[in-house]
Amino acid sequence: MQQRSLGRSGLRVSRLGLGTLTWGRDTDEHEARDQLTSFVEAGGTLLDTAAGYGDGASEELLGSLLGEVVARDDVVIATKAGIGRVRGERVTDLSRGRLLRTLDASLRRLGVDQVDLWQVHAWSDDVPLEETLGALDTAVSTGRAAYVGVSNHSGWQLARSATWQECGPGRAPVTSQQVEYSLLNRTIEAEVLPAAQALGVGVLPWSPLGRGVLTGKYRTGTPADSRAASPHFANFVGAYLNPRGHQVVEAVAAAADGLGWSPTEVALAWVRDRPGVTAPILGARTAAQLRGSLTVEHCTLPAEIVTALDDVSGGEDGA
Repeated sequence: MQQRSLGRSGLRVSRLGLGTLTWGRDTDEHEARDQLTSFVEAGGTLLDTAAGYGDGASEELLGSLLGEVVARDDVVIATKAGIGRVRGERVTDLSRGRLLRTLDASLRRLGVDQVDLWQVHAWSDDVPLEETLGALDTAVSTGRAAYVGVSNHSGWQLARSATWQECGPGRAPVTSQQVEYSLLNRTIEAEVLPAAQALGVGVLPWSPLGRGVLTGKYRTGTPADSRAASPHFANFVGAYLNPRGHQVVEAVAAAADGLGWSPTEVALAWVRDRPGVTAPILGARTAAQLRGSLTVEHCTLPAEIVTALDDVSGGEDGA
């Protein structure tokens, strides 16, 4: 698999990442092992997790597989902090103390001394920005993280964070922005992507398959084993099961038929090769689904197909 630099940093990652949102909850140890094996055999290196995924279960499961399925030094571990649960309630807490305690807990669960990329999972108006970003500086200066970034920031939020980190000695530069991006959600093209490119920040799209809708699996209904049928993800996926989503999915399916590809390959190739994108994060329930996505490594969309998909996916909720 091809490798790319994450923004203007020296960190090199595979141009597809493996997401572990469902690990330890909907994805058990056996499926996780098979996914990780398939990913690294395909040349993948970027592994994405977060302290808030399954209340730490994702990190713990990933940590149990490191050293057994793949050597620690052969992968890039990215995790996030700032979103979690307190007494059963979902909270966003970007205070310096909470962030650093969360990072230390992540390191213990992963069984490592350092993560390659540590990201603030969200934006919050409740904590001064300099306090939140100061935690990133501490993580790097103490060797707990090699690089740092942000996630789910708007264009102005990304610009403010990245610029602040450029304005003083000892500050760790923002190297990544992880954010939703697909043919079904192109809103980042207005501000986030231009800001990231201007600031040298690499973009890591999550849900590049439109929360699974772009695979075409929902064209005739909701499969019983799909995420839309899961109580955890029904509303999440349902947001794109609408007339506009149907129109985009049909265009992707038509392109796939013409090229002799799968709809998954078409949708992934489109987002992977957008300007400013470093690596889409692949989330799969099973190893078989993941292997069906990894074949996109050998696919490059013709320019006329890109233009046609741009046209049909623009407008409402698009660019």
